[in-house]
Amino acid sequence: MGSQTLQILRQGVWAALSGGWYYDPHQATFVNALHLYLWLFLLGLPFTLYMALPSSMIIVAVYCPVVAAVFIVLKMVNYRLHRALDAGEIVDRRTNEFPDQRAKAEQGNCSTRRKDSNGPSDPGGGIEMSEFIREATPPVGCSSRNSYAGLDPSNQIGSGSSRLGTAATIKGDTDTAKTSDDISLSLGQSSSLCKEGSEEQGKLSSTLYETGGCDMSLVNFEPAARRASNICDTDSHVSSSTSVRFYPHDVFSLPQIRLNRLLTIDTDLLEQQDIDLSPDLAATYGPTEEAAQKVKHYYRFWILPQLWIGINFDRLTLLALFDRNREILENILAVVLAILVAFLGSILLIQGFFRDIWVFQFCLVIASCQYSLLKSVQPDSSSPRHGHNRIIAYSRPVYFCLCCGLIWLLDYGSRNLTTSKFKLYGITFTNPLVLLSARDLVIVFTLCFPIVFFIGLLPQVNTFVMYLCEQLDIHIFGGNATTSLLAALYSFLCSIVAVALLYGLCYGALKDSWDGQHIPVLFSVFCGLLVAVSYHLSRQSSDPSVLFSLMQSKIFPKTEEKNPEDPLSEVKDPLPEKLSNSVSERLQSDLVVCVVIGVLYFAIHVSTVFTALQPALKYVLYALVGCVGFVTHYVLPQVRKQLPWHCFSRPLLKTAEHNQYEVRNAATMMWFEKLHVWLLFVEKNIIYPLIVLNELSSSAETIASPKKLDAELGALMITIAGLKLLRSSFSSPTYQYITVIFTVLFFKFDYEALSETMLLDLFFMSILFSKLWELLYKLQFVYTYVAPWQITWGSAFHAFAQPFAVPHSAMLFVQALVSAFFSTPLTPFLGSAIFITSYVRPVKFWERDYNTKRVDHSNTRLASQLDRNPGSDDNNLNSIFYEHLTRSLQHSLCGDLLLGRWGNCSTGDCFILASDYLNALVHLIEIGNGLVTFQLRGLEFRGTYCQQREVEAITEGVEEDEGFCCCEPGHVPHVLSFNAAFGQRWLAWEVVVTKYILEGYSITDNSAASMLQVFDLRRVLTTYYVKGIIYYVTTSSKLEEWLANETMQEGLRLCADQNYVDVDPTFNPNIDEDYDHRLAGISRESFCVIYLNWIEYCSSRRAKPLDVDKDSSLVTLCYGLCVLGRRALGTASHHMSSNLESFLYGLHALFKGDFRISSVRDEWIFADMELLRKVVVPGIRMSIKLHQDHFTSPDEYDDPTVLYEAIVSHEKNLVIAHEGDPAWRSAVLANSPSLLALRHVMDDGTNEYKIIMLNRRHLSFRVIKVNKECVRGLWAGQQQELVFLRNRNPERGSIQNAKQALRNMINSSCDQPIGYPIFVSPLTTSYSDSHDQLKEILGGPISLGNIRNFIVSTWHRLRKGCGAGCNSGGNIEDSDTGGGTSCPGNNAATVSDPHGNVSQGSTGNPGQAAGSGLHPPTTSYPPTLGTSHSAHSVQSSLVRQSPARASMASQSSYCYGSRHSSLRMSTTGFVPCRRSSTSQISLRNLPSSIQSRLSMVNQMEATSQGGVACLQHGLPSSSSSSQSIPACKHHTLVGFLGAEGSQSSATEAPPGSAFSPANGSHARKGEVIYRVQIVDLSQILEGINLSKRKELQWPDEGIRLKAGRNSWKDWSPQEGMEGHVIHRWVPCSRDPGTRSHIDKTVLLVQIDDKYVTVIETGVLELGAEV
Repeated sequence: MGSQTLQILRQGVWAALSGGWYYDPHQATFVNALHLYLWLFLLGLPFTLYMALPSSMIIVAVYCPVVAAVFIVLKMVNYRLHRALDAGEIVDRRTNEFPDQRAKAEQGNCSTRRKDSNGPSDPGGGIEMSEFIREATPPVGCSSRNSYAGLDPSNQIGSGSSRLGTAATIKGDTDTAKTSDDISLSLGQSSSLCKEGSEEQGKLSSTLYETGGCDMSLVNFEPAARRASNICDTDSHVSSSTSVRFYPHDVFSLPQIRLNRLLTIDTDLLEQQDIDLSPDLAATYGPTEEAAQKVKHYYRFWILPQLWIGINFDRLTLLALFDRNREILENILAVVLAILVAFLGSILLIQGFFRDIWVFQFCLVIASCQYSLLKSVQPDSSSPRHGHNRIIAYSRPVYFCLCCGLIWLLDYGSRNLTTSKFKLYGITFTNPLVLLSARDLVIVFTLCFPIVFFIGLLPQVNTFVMYLCEQLDIHIFGGNATTSLLAALYSFLCSIVAVALLYGLCYGALKDSWDGQHIPVLFSVFCGLLVAVSYHLSRQSSDPSVLFSLMQSKIFPKTEEKNPEDPLSEVKDPLPEKLSNSVSERLQSDLVVCVVIGVLYFAIHVSTVFTALQPALKYVLYALVGCVGFVTHYVLPQVRKQLPWHCFSRPLLKTAEHNQYEVRNAATMMWFEKLHVWLLFVEKNIIYPLIVLNELSSSAETIASPKKLDAELGALMITIAGLKLLRSSFSSPTYQYITVIFTVLFFKFDYEALSETMLLDLFFMSILFSKLWELLYKLQFVYTYVAPWQITWGSAFHAFAQPFAVPHSAMLFVQALVSAFFSTPLTPFLGSAIFITSYVRPVKFWERDYNTKRVDHSNTRLASQLDRNPGSDDNNLNSIFYEHLTRSLQHSLCGDLLLGRWGNCSTGDCFILASDYLNALVHLIEIGNGLVTFQLRGLEFRGTYCQQREVEAITEGVEEDEGFCCCEPGHVPHVLSFNAAFGQRWLAWEVVVTKYILEGYSITDNSAASMLQVFDLRRVLTTYYVKGIIYYVTTSSKLEEWLANETMQEGLRLCADQNYVDVDPTFNPNIDEDYDHRLAGISRESFCVIYLNWIEYCSSRRAKPLDVDKDSSLVTLCYGLCVLGRRALGTASHHMSSNLESFLYGLHALFKGDFRISSVRDEWIFADMELLRKVVVPGIRMSIKLHQDHFTSPDEYDDPTVLYEAIVSHEKNLVIAHEGDPAWRSAVLANSPSLLALRHVMDDGTNEYKIIMLNRRHLSFRVIKVNKECVRGLWAGQQQELVFLRNRNPERGSIQNAKQALRNMINSSCDQPIGYPIFVSPLTTSYSDSHDQLKEILGGPISLGNIRNFIVSTWHRLRKGCGAGCNSGGNIEDSDTGGGTSCPGNNAATVSDPHGNVSQGSTGNPGQAAGSGLHPPTTSYPPTLGTSHSAHSVQSSLVRQSPARASMASQSSYCYGSRHSSLRMSTTGFVPCRRSSTSQISLRNLPSSIQSRLSMVNQMEATSQGGVACLQHGLPSSSSSSQSIPACKHHTLVGFLGAEGSQSSATEAPPGSAFSPANGSHARKGEVIYRVQIVDLSQILEGINLSKRKELQWPDEGIRLKAGRNSWKDWSPQEGMEGHVIHRWVPCSRDPGTRSHIDKTVLLVQIDDKYVTVIETGVLELGAEV
């Protein structure tokens, strides 16, 4: 603890005060001395010049060139030295050499070097490096990690005499060396080349051998304590990214074991000590006494092409001297800043701004700013990251230049004021006294730079620029918060451009003539454009990246080339395209809406409404905004809260889901949500624009008058004020009504004399109120955090700081005022009750764009995936759920905020979403008009003890509390007790809603060990594994290709033998069901006994069934694959399948795709690796799901039909993949309905296997709103404590639980490594256009395309309505459903099941990869098959097929839908199927050729409809003669019959049915005969046949005479009578013969020999006549 404190005092406190200089005991004396003298030089030079020379420009002329020369030399030398270390030459020499010997050796080596390489300008950067053999016990500080041996091309060790420390070379054949291959070695780490040995020869060690320049990358990691060691002071280190060249003609004579080390390149082996030399080899090296001399290493630093010097220090020493500037531009910037600091500082000195001791203080500030450019403070108190921060070095000089420039400008302004004065609210801003006071304040601030930077009140430069642009854009131009530095600059620039464009119109209007009743038209144009521009800017996100990418895609479209071999080519993130489409829709909508808004408000303003109705209009608008704002932003949010006004125990306005225990559907739209949306819409789109336009009209002339601001400055203020008020009202109108009402009351009734026109009053008061709200939040945080009755001391320091914070409450209040003014966090020091002000930050808060990168197979090496299984910890695997939650919020968050489901929201608000296992902090960064940008931070599923205590605090109810002070008298029903109400008011958070519905995944995990504990359960899994392999191989489209593959046939030749048996020891009789005990293995015969029936069934389901006898090649292939799959499972289980842990290990290895083909008998699989990828891997994955189903119904899957349909269903509805597979993440983000995975968890000593099942459903969350200043303060405190104060204690007091502030949860959500969230999302923007419920209220985006579609649809409806009106008042709904228009044949029909249970039919090739059913392909077929355009359109729906496991008799049952169903199109024949009944015709007597063709049509339609309305396909069996087809396919049957030429009508009447000629004619036209039952006698038209008007056109005159009471005599129809329909009249039919005279369908029903005319609503449909 003491050493850490001293280190903080040295590197933190003292370095921050001096600008970077401090004494480092770990560095050499030379480094500390150089730092001291350099700092004294920078301090003494300006002070000496000021004291010695007169105050004139001579000081500047001397000071600036000296500083420039010093910095240029230092930066250039530093840069060149780093380049030399990157690509230099290492030279070594002996300490006992004489100078002349050294000179000769260096000369000889230099000539040799130039002969072997390209000299100092060699681009390859060759380095001469010698190899030394160390002693058995090396000295401290030396390392043996870099021992390299050369190898000649013949793999022979060269001969040569060598002693200990002798650098003898192996002479290789030079001719062979020319043709030798390059040797590239990449080593993970390197240490010093310090070796000791005796000296034999006087020349330098030989160069490393070269074969055309083969590079070796060495990375140096040297402990800082090495330089403190004096034992090996001549060692040197090879720099990072050093390039080493090997020369094959100079090789060291070393033993073979050292050669093996070179060839293996094992990192662990390289780090071992070289103690494995043989004794005889050690004896050869001689006694250790001869290793008395040391070898010195140095780098050659080339000054000139023929002149170089030796550098005796390494990179760490150089880095300890000066900071490294990697780029030339950085060096130039540092030199320029140093010169600028010198220039501005000397200018201020000679102008006499400083006197006495303050001159020395100012020189100290100058020296600290210049020294930080050479050696900066690391880490700085305002540094946002650990480690070296390159940007922080420029902070001091930049701020110094800004302050000096500001001092000079203020002084110049105070001495050169013009006659014009700028006065607002009684303050003359152009008064010299004001400017001089501001100048003196900046001077004091500049002199306090050491203290300011020590405390950390100024951020790094890029953060300050982003903060400044954001604050100006928000408070001056009414913009939103920004997401990055580029976004801040872009948003600020857009605001400047908008003001510049509007300024010209405003200035021209102000120059025009004004009077009491006349406003210039140009000013009305300005007002209209101002509203339109403000509306557009409020709807645009500050991040221009999506807009730029959209423009780039439109201007320079790029075609993406997909690699079919790449498994990740199909994995595509849908979010970028979704965001791009949203931005495109908003731009198109703005193109229309902005024009409409501009024209509308121009028309309103150009009228006399703002002049003739004064002053009553403005008071009406003020009252209206007060009432609407009060109801919208106060009353409604309060009554919808969980604890309204902290008095009631339940919301007064409840949602439909409030009392539900488990939510199953999306949130229901409530009436108060619709009311909130409409009030908000009216408030921000109508009321606020009218108020601003009213104030513009009444205040513009006064502002532009010479008494105020004149026309030039007045036009600028009018434009800025109008733009700010309108943009802020459009974007975030939550607290605008308070600002308006307070401003009106204050300046109209209290202090009217202080008013500077209502427009400017609103402008400045909006800025003031934003700061007051921030001050209120800070004070609430402070009072809540330090309340004595709920303080939680996390450490002893907290208990010590608590009483000392009380006397400083006044200072705390001052700090709160200052921090609110500058929008800086107020942080608790070390989590205690002492608060300090941190540096300014933008709303985004974090300077780094940190977001979680999930570890999966797409970003890890294959070797690590197979061996170490990276990313197997729970946190990494569970992060996908937070990522999916982010996508769900992206879809619905903005709409939910507009619906008021999260209460009142403003920029920077923080919320916590709490569920059963999900706890996430949502930070709202940017809130615009119809958009919100947020960031989600997910916490651990299994949090710490402190986190669990805080989760309990936000989830526990307070209704049970009955306390009143010290007693418990109870409370009024549905009202909080006194203690509960008091406690809720002293929290930094509040529960907004308890049932916020969001789409997510419910997680079910089962222990795989418990499910596979006994052998019987493992046998079931293996059986399903084998059946899964058989299923996937028989349903594959490549089966014929595999069966014809000669390589496979040759590999399976032994398996084709009937007597073949595989006796691999990995097979186990306890696990393998087909194990042959007699032959001690799996024989072909035993395999067929168990699985032949399944193979036959799977083959029969193919479109072209194959031969499936015992000797067939299909059985052989299945047998070979099943044996291979089980052998792979045994190999992965280390042939220990009887052991549960080994079995689970092997199962998981196969599940993730790690198949090890270890047997020669299985190498035939390499003929086509698709067998492994598309057959065996899906087989093992499907077997786990089938094994799970086995527990619910053990015997169900014994039926092949049931098992087959189950696999087909799982393929369509379930994604089974490894969690490290990118397809898993893609499926989760694509909202797949169900997912399954086998998880291997290795975390915190646990090693277990779980079967994870995800089911998409609607989850319920508690939404907790947290004080945003509490979050910012705790975040800032954690950053300072961990980065600057270096507190690495995992149990530090600042992260202990504090329920009143949720301290642990907030601190845990910080960016890593400060916090420990398992997921941090990128900044994500949610748009209101993607919220379906909101679009139902306000409608979708208004674009030209949508307007065109609306006009076209309206025109069609009008045409249909007029057509219906021509026929005795037909309605539009029935005309929509009864029209006889044809539709395109390639539009698939979509039939919705009212009960939601659409059965999935089997397809011809169901064997698809898992998850392929998520996006089923839609196939279009040509509309020429059996088309009959002359047929009458008949209302008929598609037949719903029963599940495959049901009997064929159940397929004759019928389901009925709505009578007024929408138009349904047949995909194969253009004819609308318009009836909601299931009318069918018989297939009993159709020819077999027609039946087969109808089967093909059914298959095509089932495929094209993508599983929404699936039809039965395949031919009916002989026992199911009642098989039927839908009525809407009847025209197809007519086409077939015509082609056959053997039938004259489409249907044949069943025996006993009577047909008239009319019936036959309609049958030929495609009419369908179906039966009905009379249920309502009032709907019978008894006298319609005698009507003289002849409303109906009868099919036959004889039928007309019989279809009425006059021909029935004593007979009358009764309820329950049944008959068949022989004719129909439909409203609005184009054919007069089938046109109804009313707006309802009329049926002609034949009951025995009687005919009854009845309206369709009076009958019950019984189905087709069979």
